[in-house]
Amino acid sequence: MMRFILPLVLLVAALPARAEVNIQEVTSPGGIKAWLVEDHEIPFTALELRFKGGAVLDLPGKKGATNLMVGLLEEGAGDLDSRAFARATEELAAGFSYDLSDDVVSVSARFLTENRDQAVGLLRDSLINPRFDPDAIDRVRQQVLSGILSDEKNPRDIASKQFRKLVYGDHPYAQDQSGTVDSVSALTRDDLVMAHRNALTRDRLYVSAVGDITPGELSALLDRLLADLPKAGPELPGVAALHFPGGVHVTDFATPQSIALFAQPGIDREDPDFFAAYILDLILGGGSFESRLMQEVREKRGLTYGVYTYLVDKEGAKLWMGSVASGNERIAQAVQVIRDEWQKMLDHGVTQQELDDAKTYLTGAYPLRFDGNATIANIMVGMQADGMPIDYIATRNDQVNAVTLDDVQRVAKRLLDPAKLTFVVVGQPEGLPAN
Repeated sequence: MMRFILPLVLLVAALPARAEVNIQEVTSPGGIKAWLVEDHEIPFTALELRFKGGAVLDLPGKKGATNLMVGLLEEGAGDLDSRAFARATEELAAGFSYDLSDDVVSVSARFLTENRDQAVGLLRDSLINPRFDPDAIDRVRQQVLSGILSDEKNPRDIASKQFRKLVYGDHPYAQDQSGTVDSVSALTRDDLVMAHRNALTRDRLYVSAVGDITPGELSALLDRLLADLPKAGPELPGVAALHFPGGVHVTDFATPQSIALFAQPGIDREDPDFFAAYILDLILGGGSFESRLMQEVREKRGLTYGVYTYLVDKEGAKLWMGSVASGNERIAQAVQVIRDEWQKMLDHGVTQQELDDAKTYLTGAYPLRFDGNATIANIMVGMQADGMPIDYIATRNDQVNAVTLDDVQRVAKRLLDPAKLTFVVVGQPEGLPAN
């Protein structure tokens, strides 16, 4: 559901990476807060909105309602139907995108300074006065249903579905945010209006802006754009009771390559040990070709093209996850190597050289993230939603460098739990019998 106009893409790509980001907090007369980085070199602004809640707000029996609603926000608003809204956006050389996750509705806007007022007017209509026209509902519903049916034939999506059921139990996280064929087919316009009312509320709103806009201009924009949203939404679901039974859980599916998702309990982003855990994950399998899992599973044994791990910090669930794909005849070996490396890191920890290399990588790569207005705005709004302080960007590398070898070894003992490391495998793996 994304539509980005070429001039804006070129503007974003043209911006240099910045090592220093000076953030100001702006509060509108109506009490809406935002973080701002001014940059007047190019007449362009990136605006990011986050609404906590996301797909977990779907009402009982209405799974997929929030997803369908978000897909319709750019399909007509105010006096403009879907085509007229798209045409107006293109004429202004603006770009809007709307996205959904379990915990968040994300809205991104890009606009030129000369067209700011008109672009903000269009964006406001999409947030406050979406039309939900019957023809648009039918069209987007069919797109969603097509995606659901496609996912039912995709081993990775099947693995994700089986994993959610096993780990999350009866929590909303266990359900696919897109819903099911039956639930999406049954959704009415009234269901979408209710989903809109519940999801886009000021009490769970975070805002960031980067570009050619002053604090005063942003302050006025915030109230114009967002003051008419509902003040509060329904209560969010509580913390999920996670289930990690350990072992390997196989779903039979006819495919030459098996997909495995694996996980154990994770760590909260606000935990004092988070950076030590973050470094530990990088060394174990966190996306680098130098990680232990990449070396052991791919480089030494050729069992996969890629294996990786990552820390998951949902509002109601903290996991340490990973993924690997391998031929049916090799996946059992890949799973065993991963389990062995998990145990080895628990037993022996990491080396000083591994720690030093990880710190060098993390601190060196961090400034490269800030390579444009849109990227910086996205990082800042995520910082707010995660409860990070406004000076986090300036202090983050110091926090990485402060982690000692003793810290990492202690956190390895605290977190790594081979008994709870749970694998969900989809395929026809040899040596891993189906449950």
